[in-house]
Amino acid sequence: MIELPPVVLQVILNFSIGLIVTVSLNIEVGFLGLPQFGRLLAVLTGALVAAAVPGRILAAYLGLPWGAEYAYHLYNFGIVAKINEVLLQAPALSLGVLLFTLVLAALVGGLVGYLCAYPALRLREAYLGITLLAFGDLLMTIAWNYDPLVGGTTGIWVVDPFRFVGAGGARFTFATLFMLLVAATVYAYAELLARSPFGRTLKAVRDAEVAASVYGKDVVRVRTQTLMVGGAMAAVAGALWAFFTGSMKAATYTRLTWTFWPWAFMMLGGIGSNLGVLLGVFLYTVTRTAIIIYKGALSAVIPIDPEWLEYIMIGLIIVAVVLFRPQGIIPERPVLALPRSRIEAVREKLGEEGERGAGSD
Repeated sequence: MIELPPVVLQVILNFSIGLIVTVSLNIEVGFLGLPQFGRLLAVLTGALVAAAVPGRILAAYLGLPWGAEYAYHLYNFGIVAKINEVLLQAPALSLGVLLFTLVLAALVGGLVGYLCAYPALRLREAYLGITLLAFGDLLMTIAWNYDPLVGGTTGIWVVDPFRFVGAGGARFTFATLFMLLVAATVYAYAELLARSPFGRTLKAVRDAEVAASVYGKDVVRVRTQTLMVGGAMAAVAGALWAFFTGSMKAATYTRLTWTFWPWAFMMLGGIGSNLGVLLGVFLYTVTRTAIIIYKGALSAVIPIDPEWLEYIMIGLIIVAVVLFRPQGIIPERPVLALPRSRIEAVREKLGEEGERGAGSD
């Protein structure tokens, strides 16, 4: 197992989760132009799937209490502890639980995106943004007050599919590198999407919806598919975070962390630019980690509590970007339908055919 300093691992961890969520947001906001202020909804959905489903399935499989009649959420600590002892000795089962849960979270997140498409087809601008934001708060309120789901205000423990590599540093390293792999996969998919015909359709609908409709593009279908893709990605991030933390309490999933921060990352890097999103997430993650590490030293220099410094920084970033560089650090650039080398080859071929035609005349 690769040994990396804890600080580096923390940066990679936060960067990976932030990149998945922000890329999903960029597909909906940057590519399609939706006012998506409900990113919390999909992230929380993924976390709820990870907290509520695999633990109960494994408990039933191992003959442990799992149903409502056994009040799984009340005796969750002891049940999950026994499940983790089994997972410690069963790498194949652990990886199976991990992959199954991520796929299920993506499917449920896509379903949530599909359901969100209904208001997206009828509302525009701020009305849609506020509606999606309210949906996220509604789900958080339900999970916070309905105890059988994930323990309500008490919360529950989440099974640990990373346990088979050991505890402590080994688990931290494996989980972090796995999340980085997932983030790289999501980023690669977003890059392919941006260069695909579907990606160009998204931008056509964003820039001129009426013109796209005139040219035969199904705007309703495009919006629905985009919300499903974005919801699936964000739900995977929520499930990964729940697995890593090992516990689930609905109120800890706030719109500040899972909606407004990704918006700040995206605005800093460049709305519609995948590379800009990557840079924005990385810069903020490194800065925030440095604030946390050097909190003690900063308290002797600045006149405020360093705990509030990251929130002040987010506000300043948003204001500065809007005032001085609204397009972000790396603005969105036009994406060619074909590689430049192929376009040049076609141009040369047409030029040669034109010369031959002129010569024959």
